[in-house]
Amino acid sequence: MQQELPFEVPCIVNGNEVKTGKIAKQPIPHDHARHLCTYHEADEATVASAIEGALAAKAEWESMPWNDRAAIFLKAADLASGKYRYKLLAATVLGQGKNAWQAEIDAAAEFSDFLRFGVKFVDELYSQQPSKNAPGVWNRVEYRALEGFVLAVSPFNFTAIGGNLPGVPALVGNVVVWKPSPAATYSNYIVHQIFAEAGVPPGVIQFTPGPPAEVVAQAIGNSNFAALHFTGSTFVFKKLWKDIAANLDIYKGYPRIVGETGGKNFHIVHKSAEVRNAVVQAVRAAYEYQGQKCSALSRLYVSTSVWNGGFKEQLLSEVAKIKVGSPLDFTNFMGPVIGRPAYDRILGYIQKARDSGGEILIGGTGDDSKGYFIQPTVILSKDPKSVTLREEIFGPVLTVFLYEDEDYEKTLDLIDTTTDYALTGAMSVHDDLCEVHTKMAFALASPPNARHS
Repeated sequence: MQQELPFEVPCIVNGNEVKTGKIAKQPIPHDHARHLCTYHEADEATVASAIEGALAAKAEWESMPWNDRAAIFLKAADLASGKYRYKLLAATVLGQGKNAWQAEIDAAAEFSDFLRFGVKFVDELYSQQPSKNAPGVWNRVEYRALEGFVLAVSPFNFTAIGGNLPGVPALVGNVVVWKPSPAATYSNYIVHQIFAEAGVPPGVIQFTPGPPAEVVAQAIGNSNFAALHFTGSTFVFKKLWKDIAANLDIYKGYPRIVGETGGKNFHIVHKSAEVRNAVVQAVRAAYEYQGQKCSALSRLYVSTSVWNGGFKEQLLSEVAKIKVGSPLDFTNFMGPVIGRPAYDRILGYIQKARDSGGEILIGGTGDDSKGYFIQPTVILSKDPKSVTLREEIFGPVLTVFLYEDEDYEKTLDLIDTTTDYALTGAMSVHDDLCEVHTKMAFALASPPNARHS
């Protein structure tokens, strides 16, 4: 793939390539002087044509028998896990900075799983029919597509999500205008090619890369806008929710809003924990894919006796072994962060931690001379409400807070009240209270008002 760089990516509207001439680039994050592709940004006319074409394709697509739609997406799964597997992986490694393992579990395995499980669960849903009928009456439920089009806005960090956000609405008969992340343009373009080859008709999924604010604003400003399918930042999602609410009077219906945003994920290590296991799991959770997952570990609560009994030394020893560099070198566990804004933001948080009294135990530095590389960082904070324990960083930064052994229950409460974010949580505990503690952890992972939708 490197020998063919850079690729040219058009918009795809009604099955046709649209080259607007408004060119943007997708840089290679481990070698930012080069770029993976140039792509034509969708302009106002292109987005308008995409919406019009999707609506024109709607009647035929939603009336297609379910078995035929299912067959298309099962074929797409076969293409993703077979014919296009290595092309998808290469695009994800080069364009999104994943090592080969992370690319495999994302672009090939998870994407094809999404498609196959989607078919399975929709089939189960459609099979749920009324069990009772009156004499001379046959009751049956028909699941209709939404009135209008779905806008899918996908993130940079998972090629699989790039396929899932437009794929699921289309699977149940909707038509979709898809705005991929600029930092995942090429891998997402391959995903669109897979959908087309599998048999998704022209116009059903319109591929419209471009400036996010402009493309999204035009789509949600259309009276036929029916739903948002989104993964990204909390700030952007909340803004879109407000913008959609402000437009309610123009819509023909009441748009659905489905979104997944950030996380501030915890790991609490009990005094009874098996230290080696807890250390290894913490390192993997915090630093796989440079911490650029909404489910990544970013706050670690460790019992003082465990910390002083070998946990600290093992943790820092394991972090020190992590190799950072180009994902093309398979000995590197970590690669680059996605781009300049992420690089500056992450280092900015590390500086905020320094300024507020946090102790940098390891890492804390970056090198952007060739790629956007940040060393895996561990911060020890004495302040349980410090900024790096509260706010999402989306990078290879783990903040540790120590608690006294007898304050375990209090620390669970602290975890619950420290941040507005939630999503995942883990506990390392090995005693008779394991079951009740685990139940508490799951409850803490998703408090009712958390910023993860």
